[in-house]
Parts: sequence; C-alpha cells; structure tokens
Amino acid sequence: MRWPLSTVAVVEQSMAPALRPGDWLLVWRGLRSGRPPRVRPGQIVVARHPGRADFLLVKRAVRRAEGGWWLGSDNPGAGAVDSRSFGAVPGPLIRGRVLLRYRRGRAAREPAAGARTAEDPRPQERGGGPRTDG
Repeated sequence: MRWPLSTVAVVEQSMAPALRPGDWLLVWRGLRSGRPPRVRPGQIVVARHPGRADFLLVKRAVRRAEGGWWLGSDNPGAGAVDSRSFGAVPGPLIRGRVLLRYRRGRAAREPAAGARTAEDPRPQERGGGPRTDG
C-alpha cells in the first residue's frame, strides 16, 4: 500500500487567484495505486498531462466528459494549458484531489535559495515526483 497523501508545489498563474506560485498543496491520492480518487465537479485536482507524462497539472474538475474529466483553469488568460487544448483527461491520469493549500510561499515574491521559479517549466512534487504548472 502506498502513502495516500502527497504534496505539490504550484509554479504557474493558471489557477490564480485561488492558487498562486509558491503555494503548496496537500493532495489525496487515494488508498489504492492505479485507482484514481473520487472527484466531483468544482474540486481542484492534480493530473498528468495527457500528452506529457512527466508534466503535472493542477486544474479544476469542471465536468465529467466522454473519456474522462474536463479540466479547466481559473485564470485562462495566463496562457493556461487545460482541456481546451487537449480535451478530456482520462480517469487514470487524475493523480489526486487537493485537500488544502498551505504556506503561501516566497515564490510569489522571491524564490528561496536553490528553489525553482515559476518560469521553470519542469514540474516537481515533494518526494521526487514532478512539480505542477498550477
């Protein structure tokens, strides 16, 4: 059995004002590996990009759609990548549901020593996983 909780850093503006670069998210991944957590419309989720397996997305689950979930950005004007560009995200690519946001960090003002900035396109999740595009 895997640990059901994970943390993810937000690095982009696509979910502003709800989430901003420097925010950290506590994510419920579910108890069973390979089974996506239950998601409802309106919840914020972490998902793998359908075209780039190494890229995590933090998006709002808008609705169930044929083939998965339609994921949207709260701030589409920020050049956000969401279901408008790649369609519905299959259920198995939903990696977790956001439980809470914590530590509105320094990244919005200044990066911590050795930290990646919002401009860094490479995602990173604590524990060796990827970071999100937020």
